[in-house]
Amino acid sequence: MVLAPLVTMLERRELQRAKDVAGRIALHARIVLLASALAAAPAHADEESPFHAAEKSYAIPAFEIVGFQFLLNRFDNAYFGCCDYRVTAESVRRNLHSSWVVDRDPFAVNQLGHPYQGSMYHTFARSAGLGYWEGLGYTFLASALWEVAGETTPPSRNDQITTGIGGSFLGEALFRMASLVLEKDYIDSSWREIAAAVVSPATAFNRLAFGERFKAVFPSHDPAHFTRLQIGYSGTPHGTDEAAAGDVKRNEALADFFLEYGLPGKRGYDYTRPFDYFTFQATLSSANAFENVLTRGMLKGKAYEEGDNLRGIVGLYGSYDYIYPQTFRVASTAASLGTTLQWQPAHSYIVQGTALAGLGYTAVGAVGNTVDADYHYGLAPQGLLAARLIYRDRAAIDVTAREYFVTKIGAAARGGHENIARIDAAFTWRVLGRHGISIKYLGNFRDASYPDTGEKSQHRGTIGIFYTLLGSERFGAVDWR
Repeated sequence: MVLAPLVTMLERRELQRAKDVAGRIALHARIVLLASALAAAPAHADEESPFHAAEKSYAIPAFEIVGFQFLLNRFDNAYFGCCDYRVTAESVRRNLHSSWVVDRDPFAVNQLGHPYQGSMYHTFARSAGLGYWEGLGYTFLASALWEVAGETTPPSRNDQITTGIGGSFLGEALFRMASLVLEKDYIDSSWREIAAAVVSPATAFNRLAFGERFKAVFPSHDPAHFTRLQIGYSGTPHGTDEAAAGDVKRNEALADFFLEYGLPGKRGYDYTRPFDYFTFQATLSSANAFENVLTRGMLKGKAYEEGDNLRGIVGLYGSYDYIYPQTFRVASTAASLGTTLQWQPAHSYIVQGTALAGLGYTAVGAVGNTVDADYHYGLAPQGLLAARLIYRDRAAIDVTAREYFVTKIGAAARGGHENIARIDAAFTWRVLGRHGISIKYLGNFRDASYPDTGEKSQHRGTIGIFYTLLGSERFGAVDWR
């Protein structure tokens, strides 16, 4: 609805001329340029840019978003067919005057595809020199534009949240990771460019298309960071699941990547920019492709310390979670208050941890015999506790617990509620250098209560063994002494 006044200014003169493809593109471009003017407020002083003022651009990402949306519309029309993507002036006018709804697209489309689409909008803006909050503005407005002029179906508020906000959280993590790769001058430049393109295609496009203008790399300020890659095999020793029993693959191969960026305690590192601290995790599964995609970052906060043994940060975090452990699925875009810290109670032991509590807009539902669109939305109080116990530089125990209580407030017309809990625990032994072996347990639990179906419970636990490649021999421990 943010774009309605903008389009109203244009439609009297332009909509009648937008009867062919060229006319629609021109109209689309004018709308985005006006929208970008709203997002082009001066950047905050603490949002450092590697670009000179004359090099950064508000217009270029607006045009790139137009082109990306047009190509995506044409691809979707060719691949999915039917009528949802045959946009006309009449469909745009109808959507502008339509109430925003909750759509019933497949779960992976709404909860994974749309946030990734939003991440493209965000990284187009960020790689053109704009700050985080400007990138968020572009992402939110571009999402509204797609809802109105990218599809013929009524605009959906669930997509606006997952694309316009969740996509920005995901996009900033991808942009920071791509920039971190590009900074590593000990890697051949060609390989750096390829790796960065895999992580953030929009960043790579701007670097390739505009040459030196957008070649400058976003300054990371050399954060303390920890990476971990695990490749292995998991089996299911226990689980009860009536709905999906026939569809669950009890054994699966997994590849898990984890990054923690901006760990507290490093001297000279400040938390003045959004996502100066963030985590990113993605797990690929032979059973169902993406088992999870998870990111959280501190939007605003500050560092603190206590004596010689404790360093931490506290503030407001934004998070995007996508979890699909075969038996059920949950996805959430949330804001939380919390803290991340490192504490060294003894010479041989270090504890790192995060505690968050907040509120999210969450989608949840079962899988199996139900149709793919059988899930619902609701506001969800949620929490996270994550801890890593490091013994010297030899071994580490990681435990992360998440919980989502999905209420009927928001979009759950059926009433009822669901409670989702997830425990991810691993013991890692460093064998040689950065190479190690991990034993990992993953538990997923769902309790649902609805007036029409009664109470149902699902749980599934897996245990696996993994080869682990560590980013450092210290498991991410920061030494400030």
